[in-house]
Amino acid sequence: MKVDITITERIATIQSNNQFSGTAFIENGERLLVDVSYGYANRSEQLKNQAATRYGIASGCKLFTSIAICQLVEEGKLSFDSSLSECLDINFPYLDKKVTIHHLLTHTSGIPDYFDEEVMDDFEELWVKNPMYHIRCLRDFLPLFQNDCMKSAVGEQFHYNNAGYILLGLVVEQASGLDFTDYIEERIFKVAGMIDSGYFAFDSLPERIALGYIDNSDGTWKTNIYSLPAKGGSDGGAFVTAKDMVRLWDALMNHQLLNEAFTNKLLTTHTLVKEDSFYGYGIWIKKSGNNILKYHVMGYDPGVSFHSAFFPDSSLKVVVCSNKSAGASDIMNGIEEELTKVRAN
Repeated sequence: MKVDITITERIATIQSNNQFSGTAFIENGERLLVDVSYGYANRSEQLKNQAATRYGIASGCKLFTSIAICQLVEEGKLSFDSSLSECLDINFPYLDKKVTIHHLLTHTSGIPDYFDEEVMDDFEELWVKNPMYHIRCLRDFLPLFQNDCMKSAVGEQFHYNNAGYILLGLVVEQASGLDFTDYIEERIFKVAGMIDSGYFAFDSLPERIALGYIDNSDGTWKTNIYSLPAKGGSDGGAFVTAKDMVRLWDALMNHQLLNEAFTNKLLTTHTLVKEDSFYGYGIWIKKSGNNILKYHVMGYDPGVSFHSAFFPDSSLKVVVCSNKSAGASDIMNGIEEELTKVRAN
């Protein structure tokens, strides 16, 4: 009980400093340790964030895409070594024919990205010439990168790539015969019991959605409805509750979504990113020597910040969802520091 109180107090201290808006949720097995929420899901109506609030999680969704691909490989509909051209009937005139599903999953394909963080740092810039209200399905992204040249040689380096996950989503559609979002909602969310999660269009949002807020330096703010695609897809943009994200971790680690062999494949450290940070299939992995410290996902968009982790040594699941552009990482770091103190004692 003291541990729970200590972590909750640490979260409250951080929140008072950075005005975190969102939910922090920690579960150990079936035991709920922390469930706290701050700020407003809707500032204009002063509707508060709560445990049942649905938050956008940006790139945290790449894990869903990777699970979908692994399911299709498990079913024999494609393989990790399949080339993109074998899996997708779309012409990419300048992409290297050696690009495989594995390369796309691990961000080592070298393909051009529609949002290259080395070239631009403002995601909103994309929608000046490409109105975001037209971006409603995966094929709508293709004009943003389809005719561009390779950025680097295949397999040469890790380079985080959103376009690669758009292509993986298109592979899911072609292999399964379903729209990508329908596939994820049916084969992952439904199976995992994620009853409140989904891919919702900004112009037809359901109840209990946290609007994403972008705060300006002069104290004014705006929502992110003109800053992101109208509907999310395979590189990001689903909405989940904190509890549903815990359900996802449980379903994944208990082999409800993939058999043991393919779960282990997804969780393998396929690519070294830097020092003790690795990337599996759609998931970040932090190690200390040969020990896995945590599996984690994260997401950042205008009006969205998200972190979630599974700690294999304790089966602890942590979820931090925010409907502001920053703040989740501070909360996550504070939680991890408190957990480290507990282990040390």
